[in-house]
Amino acid sequence: MASQNIYILGIESSCDDTAAAIIHNGKILSNVVANQEIHKDYGGVVPELASRAHQQNIVPVVDQALKKAKIDKDQLNAIAFTRGPGLMGSLLVGTSFAKSLAYGLGIPLIDVNHMQAHILAHFIDEKGFDKPPFPFLAMTISGGHTQIVKVNSYFEMDVIGETIDDAVGEAFDKSGKILGLDYPAGPEIDKRAKLGNPKAFKFTKPKVDGLDFSFSGLKTAILYFIQRETKANSNFIAENLNDICASIQYTIIGILMDKLKLASKQTGINHIAIGGGVSANSGIREALKKGEQKFGWKTYIPKFEFTTDNAAMIAIVGYLKYLEQDFSEQNITASARLKI
Repeated sequence: MASQNIYILGIESSCDDTAAAIIHNGKILSNVVANQEIHKDYGGVVPELASRAHQQNIVPVVDQALKKAKIDKDQLNAIAFTRGPGLMGSLLVGTSFAKSLAYGLGIPLIDVNHMQAHILAHFIDEKGFDKPPFPFLAMTISGGHTQIVKVNSYFEMDVIGETIDDAVGEAFDKSGKILGLDYPAGPEIDKRAKLGNPKAFKFTKPKVDGLDFSFSGLKTAILYFIQRETKANSNFIAENLNDICASIQYTIIGILMDKLKLASKQTGINHIAIGGGVSANSGIREALKKGEQKFGWKTYIPKFEFTTDNAAMIAIVGYLKYLEQDFSEQNITASARLKI
């Protein structure tokens, strides 16, 4: 299999990052991401601005990916792109570019499910990173998604638990907004949590049956707590910021770990992988490592650059689909609400 010389270009444009990557037989040669700073001013991603920025970024990003990989576009065997889920305007930019380029080069087009890609990023050939054996449990945690998935094979996945309202990344960002932190607030909360006492303030965990999650109640509880405390002391946030961040993070991680423990118990699977932007959180990584000792789990945490939205994960799915000759038609369209 590895003796074949397969080069795939992966393109990712589901939200506000324009990304392109080249993979050669499962090994990433380049992984380029253009971030959009403009959304910081608005405290969240503005879809119209995101799609405009993608249009400006996509050609230079793809060009850079090819140059860094030291290959010519004529060496490409196929082009893989994110079909969904995501913001429709953003997806359309990547989809139409991928279709045009594949058509122009006369090579196959491969559509990729963004959520599957977060999971399959674990199969990129990367020194020092093990690949999980099937079946394994994957927890995908990002700004738009929170899911527990039973992964039976590369393309056979069952969602066994998901959020019924907000995603975990949203819980971090909205809590940060209440505290006056810049968007995205997740990394800042993580940084401050290391300096604070996680048990300084207690927030009630939402009660949700089975393996599903809920974060909107927690967000409301945090809002009321801050309103109450700042009424009594206008400097409350400034005086307790690290402790508040540590307590919020501790509660969120507790919710995630409770569901993972239950999923592992119910399925009898102890190989656990995480993916998605929030899996970059140091507290979550630490909690998973503790789970190895405590519950006999084997955990899989992707390389940092493959956690947030990136094109390397799109390229690996493209490569795996290429091996199965699973190609898309030119009339394929983007889908904002694509399911795993």
